[in-house]
Amino acid sequence: MAKLSKRVKAIRENVAGKSLVPLEEAVSLVKGNATAKFDESIEVAMNLGVDPRHADQMVRGAVTLPNGTGKTVRVAVFAKGPKAEEAEAAGADIVGAEDLMQAIQGGEINFDKCIATPDMMPIVGRLGKVLGPRGLMPNPKTGTVTMDVKAAIEAERGGKVEFRTVKTGIIHSAVGKASFEEGHLVENIRALVDAINRAKPSGAKGQYLKKVTVSSTMGPGISVALDSLAAASAEAAE
Repeated sequence: MAKLSKRVKAIRENVAGKSLVPLEEAVSLVKGNATAKFDESIEVAMNLGVDPRHADQMVRGAVTLPNGTGKTVRVAVFAKGPKAEEAEAAGADIVGAEDLMQAIQGGEINFDKCIATPDMMPIVGRLGKVLGPRGLMPNPKTGTVTMDVKAAIEAERGGKVEFRTVKTGIIHSAVGKASFEEGHLVENIRALVDAINRAKPSGAKGQYLKKVTVSSTMGPGISVALDSLAAASAEAAE
């Protein structure tokens, strides 16, 4: 059995017995225990009462976090003519059409987000098997297939995160960095929870939000009291 480091032992002691705590306390615990030598990401995992194998129970969407994600996002845009010029002016890292398709087919995927104008989708569609598994396929539901290229680029750079349930009905999403202020992390989590609540599918029956856990890259997860999240959503709606 591997010997635990002093850091891991200290973290376990700090979170021992901590379960179903209010959102603010959960964030404080996770942030306080993010003691790795790099700026850890703060992540949220949500267990939803849905079965995404059924089309009417799939949860998918996007939300712009009010305090950003703390990540540098590289954006690629499929566009031609004036829209390509608009993308370049807006600061896209890569802009192209057939040439970009060929580069991706050749294994060059030097970007984190992909945007396309609607007329480019016949080209982008050929890359489904490459971009799809990586979560990079442009989609109108997440605002990445659009004629408003400038706004889409700004959204991706400004803290936009996409969410989608996996087969087990779980959504994972990063909501910031350990270096963020606690209040900013709480605000980001509230925004994500609100967006997922709004995206509740028509086919969802029974309890929708079943479990929420907050963690850092190298730290343990802390379960959040669901009533504190309900209160957060109510405050945001006022």
